[in-house]
Amino acid sequence: MFQATRRRLAIWYTAVTAILLLLFASGFYFYVRNTLIERIDDTLNHVVEVVERSLVIEPVSTPPAMSPAVLAGQFQVNVEASFRNNSNTVEDDHIDLEWFSPTGELLWSTFSQALDIPLHPNRSGETVHISEQLNPSEMILRQVTDRVEIGRQVLGYLRVSHPWFEVTKPIRQLILDLTIGTISMVIGVAAIGWFLSGLAIEPVRDSYQRLKQFTADASHELRNPIAMIQTNVQAALAEPNLSSSEQQQLQVIERITRRLGRLVDDLLFLARQDSGIVKPQFVSLPLDGLLMEVIEEQKVIVTQQKIHLSLNFIEDSEDIIANSNSHPITETEPFTLQGDWDQLVRLFTNLVSNAVQYTPAGGEIKIELKQIPKIKRQPTLGKVTESWEKNHSLLKFEALQVIIKDTGIGIPPEALPHLFDRFYRVDPSRTHRNSGGSGLGLAIAQAIVENHHGQISLESQINQGTTVTVTLPLHPSGL
Repeated sequence: MFQATRRRLAIWYTAVTAILLLLFASGFYFYVRNTLIERIDDTLNHVVEVVERSLVIEPVSTPPAMSPAVLAGQFQVNVEASFRNNSNTVEDDHIDLEWFSPTGELLWSTFSQALDIPLHPNRSGETVHISEQLNPSEMILRQVTDRVEIGRQVLGYLRVSHPWFEVTKPIRQLILDLTIGTISMVIGVAAIGWFLSGLAIEPVRDSYQRLKQFTADASHELRNPIAMIQTNVQAALAEPNLSSSEQQQLQVIERITRRLGRLVDDLLFLARQDSGIVKPQFVSLPLDGLLMEVIEEQKVIVTQQKIHLSLNFIEDSEDIIANSNSHPITETEPFTLQGDWDQLVRLFTNLVSNAVQYTPAGGEIKIELKQIPKIKRQPTLGKVTESWEKNHSLLKFEALQVIIKDTGIGIPPEALPHLFDRFYRVDPSRTHRNSGGSGLGLAIAQAIVENHHGQISLESQINQGTTVTVTLPLHPSGL
């Protein structure tokens, strides 16, 4: 329980820190990315300003018939003189220039091949994808396009491009660094969270251990006084001179003392179970014979209440039916498992007595013991060896299952999730007969099943009955 709580605390510490780190890393990533893009845009705009200042603009009196320059009213741009000195400079900075006529015709470019991209005058910068016939490293460009004007006369368009890898290269390195840093931080926080959760839960663990020890000590110390009271009451009841009223009072005291003794025994068992003081003593035992003994103990109550109690053995898909008065014996002992005899007797005594207690007169209780087959696994490579066949026959079944089904008053659906809680009792108004129980029977049953590495489940419907299923492995220790 404490390990699970400590594990949950450490997971919460780690999860919260991981989320905060993820948010920080994401924010830092977008901040750096946007900063890099802004720097590139500033660089492109600066190049635009420099190139525009270096443009050679000449007046034109009589436009020639064939001219490589762009005419704009009385002015034109001398393309060769304007861009002859700029090409080497921009190549050093991985920047490419393009000059377009006022009509959008490409007149000069540093690209080896013209880009099939429409003109979009934009000084704020845009990211564009170029055609696939170019170098794959230049598939994405960051561009700034400016319209060059004198007054209201458009001289042409200047487009400046920068390769996108200048952004992706540092961004990829940043992502790698952030990933490594975040993972390292999460691992460190997980280790620190595990350590801190252990410190936080240690006082609770100590308090719980002291409480369990107190319960065990108190239960142990109460057993002797209760036994002495019960002995003295029985001795007093043996006196021949008692009046009927005195005898009735002593019988009430004996009944309450007996109930208190059972409560103390249950508390002591659970306290020792929690503290791990008592370990189950696993021996090879016949579960069918154990169930017969349990049913034999309930015979008197069953006979008085006229309840039909049956025990069914299902061996290898063949039903061998027996009632509480019969004792079939099998030569192969198919229902033998490794378990603690005393604990299993207590387990099934609690379950059967509950079924008897809450089944009305004339009702029926069916107990079924069957084998759970093991999933067959074929040997690899198709080789069937003699040793494998021997082991396969020995491990034909992996568990035994006991199903106790009654036709009692049933349990409300809202009470089912709490039935295995300690001291939990269903509404007393639904009790068929006053059992005097303490609410610890099913908690003890669950503890015993867990000791044997088994499973216990309970299903019930109002006024139709309850079914308890207990599955016990043949070898609880895994051997």
